[in-house]
Order: sequence, then structure tokens, then C-alpha cells
Amino acid sequence: MAQITLSNLAHSYGSNGLHEEDFALKAMNHVWQDGGSYALLGPSGCGKTTLLNIISGLVTPSQGRVLFDDIDVTHVPTEKRNIAQVFQFPVVYDTLTVRENLAFPLKNRGLTASAIDARVVLIAEMIGLMATLDTQARGLTPDAKQKISLGRGLVRESVNAILFDEPLTVIDPLLKWELRAQLKALHRQFGHTMIYVTHDQTEALTFAEQVVMLHEGRVVQMGTPEALFETPEHTFVGHFIGSPGMNLLDAEIADNHALIAGYSVPLGARYATLAGRTQIGIRPEYIEFSADKGLPVQIQRIDDVGHRRIVRAEAAGCAIAVSLAEGTALDATMTHVQFVPEKINVYADDWRVQGKVV
Repeated sequence: MAQITLSNLAHSYGSNGLHEEDFALKAMNHVWQDGGSYALLGPSGCGKTTLLNIISGLVTPSQGRVLFDDIDVTHVPTEKRNIAQVFQFPVVYDTLTVRENLAFPLKNRGLTASAIDARVVLIAEMIGLMATLDTQARGLTPDAKQKISLGRGLVRESVNAILFDEPLTVIDPLLKWELRAQLKALHRQFGHTMIYVTHDQTEALTFAEQVVMLHEGRVVQMGTPEALFETPEHTFVGHFIGSPGMNLLDAEIADNHALIAGYSVPLGARYATLAGRTQIGIRPEYIEFSADKGLPVQIQRIDDVGHRRIVRAEAAGCAIAVSLAEGTALDATMTHVQFVPEKINVYADDWRVQGKVV
């Protein structure tokens, strides 16, 4: 296992790379701790797979360095980085049995037969492959084949990192929760450094201790799932995380109040004078309906999603979403909304501003 350091790392697929917009990955400096579990999260085309491939050695960055502990591996080939990688689609040997597929990486490293068998059985038990250990891979479903790929990535004990590139894409949705739980259990048990690429916020937030959020090639936030939800550092994070995402409303920030369409909204902190476009962000979960206090609101529709109701409405000319627990009273007298002050984030030109809590 290794601590992974990305030092002034950036990458351009073009020949010039003279301007920031030329870079698929903008310059970044990060240290990922030995034994941590990380998720690279963002929409298609944001640079997740490029970053993963730089770490694995499949892509050489245009600038900067990759270090495993204190060793510069920027130009070290993949096969010498001592990593395991699981790809989006199954990579298995169809003519071998499940047992032989799982054992293959260990045989290549000269482990004894008893050590190989013990490790194969341990991994097979954890990811649900015991019943098919002696079955040829050719006849298995795509789900089962991807579980073999996962198993082969996990079977080696001494690796610098295990990299997952959207590994659950072909997995049946009913099995995804189970496999994510198993990956977390394996991480807790063996302490491998794990990096997991996904565009699915649920996968990222339930798997990782630290989520690396990318937007247009830039790391806009790296933090715990709770931090990304409660204090998004960029409006894109607020929009991307959550279902529905964070509400954003243009506002004039005046000390500990926000002025929205002439209405004063109390904030949970004090702010200096801000330049640029200023907004407040509030999660749907932290909005309450009122008969006469707060912003006037017009309810447009209510979506029942089982455990909650999502109210779609308009306030101060902006579309907002309000998330209500099932059974919360809502009637025609509820004509205003109030925001929990301590849960309001303030943004200037899309970046979060830290206020002074008094």
C-alpha cells in the first residue's frame, strides 16, 4: 500500500497545452493517504478516467509528478507500479474456471498452492462466488463475470493501490448495494488504498471516506460525503450532490442577511462585502413552509417519492425544491418558505465564501 501524491499534476491531450482550457485535467496538488478509500466523482468527460489512468500508468501526464510514498513513478510503466485495476467491463479468461481466474494473479507472483487456495476462498466467500468456483467462466452472466474481475483486483494482498473504473456498470441494480457493502468490508479488513471512479453519487457517497469531485477537469472539492452535502465548496457540487440538488438563488449579501427580491433572509454567519455574482444555496431538506413568514412561494406540483414528498415551487422568481418528510402537514395556507439559517451557504462567482459565525 502507498500514499499517493499528485504534485502540480495536469494533462492535455493536445500538442500545445498553452492555455488552461487546453487541459483535460487542470493543475492539482493532492495527497491521498495510505489505506484510504477515495471516489473520483463527476459527470462524463470531467477527467475522472484520465486521472485514474495517470495514477495507473496508462497515461503519462503533460506536467507534474505522481509519487507512491516518496518514489516518483510518473514514468514507471503500469506493470511495475504494483497496482490492481478493475475496469468498467469484465476482463476474465473464459476458458478458465472462476477459481483459476482468481488464482491467476497469485500464481504469477509465485505464491504456494496453499496460500493461493486460502486467499481465493476468502475473496470468493466475500463476493459471493463460492457456488461457482469450479465453473468455467464462459457460461456465466455478465454480473458474475464482473464479480470475477472484482475478485481478481482484490485477491492480491500486497499492492500499492486498487483502482476501480466504474466497476458496477454491468451489475444488476439489486446487487450493487451488496457489492458496495462488500468492497467497504474488504477495505476495512485489509486496508488497501482504493480509488473508485464513478458518475453515480450514491456509489461514491456510500463507498468512499473521501470524495474527489471533478468539474470540467478541475478538482472543485475533496472531502467527506457529509462535507460535500452540507458545505459544497462550489455551486456545481451543490447541484450535483443530492436528489434534488441544492437550491441556488441570486441574492445580495448584507452582513448576516441575504436580500432576495426585496425580502430579507437571515443567515447563520456574518459576511464582508462580496464582489461578483452572489448567491445563497440551501438544501431542499432545510426549507420549511410557513403561513406568513419568509419568502412568498407558489407551489406548482408535489412528487411523492415514497419516504418523502418533493414540492416543486417558485420563490422570488426562482424554481426551488422542498423536501418534506412523509406526513408533514401542507395545505393552501402555507404561502411562504423559511430557510434554516445555519444551513445556508453563500457563494460569490460559484465559490463558497466562509462567513464568521458569531
